[in-house]
Amino acid sequence: MHVNPPDALLFTAPGCAYCATVLSGLNALLAEGVIGKLTVMDVAENSGLAAEYGVRAAPWLRLGPFTLTGAHSLEELRQWAGWASGEEGTAHYVEHLLKQGSYLQAKAFTDADTGRLKPLLAVVADPGADLEVRLGVSALLESHAGSQSLQKLLPQLAELTRHADHRVRADACHLLGLTGIADARPLVEACLGDAHEEVREIAAEAMEALEKLPLKE
Repeated sequence: MHVNPPDALLFTAPGCAYCATVLSGLNALLAEGVIGKLTVMDVAENSGLAAEYGVRAAPWLRLGPFTLTGAHSLEELRQWAGWASGEEGTAHYVEHLLKQGSYLQAKAFTDADTGRLKPLLAVVADPGADLEVRLGVSALLESHAGSQSLQKLLPQLAELTRHADHRVRADACHLLGLTGIADARPLVEACLGDAHEEVREIAAEAMEALEKLPLKE
């Protein structure tokens, strides 16, 4: 399936140390067809629009669904452009924000389209992922407790309860406990007999949570 290249919006400012580098990279990608339309705006001349986008420093770049600030090489821009239209890119972008300490921006990004929660399960499934990122992703998913957006992830969470690593199985049980639907019960119940104590404990807590939350069939 053909995917349209992402459009780019770049805000620059006089005296900006990195704006020329980012602009040069974007122009190269534009010539290659890696990005679609490129719009460049001066922050001083477009202060109202800059405020509307929440621009606080330049260079500020909106590339497809992603907002990037600061210096980025041509290859970094190429990578982000490639990620702009796939689930893998969504996970990478949220990871990027969390490593920067921008949890609220990550939450706003996933809240704007809750379909972006599904790719985050790749982080849940990776016990070797950065701890700060794992905690941030858990918090993002937990913020949707009892919602349809979390309930839709039931098939993927069910698969993670059978993961080889006990930490992943425990996290899956925890999230299943937050879904608030009866279909999650047999999945969590199966984990009560898990070989690892931590998984059994989390499964027991999840069963309690499922009993307390209003169940939605």
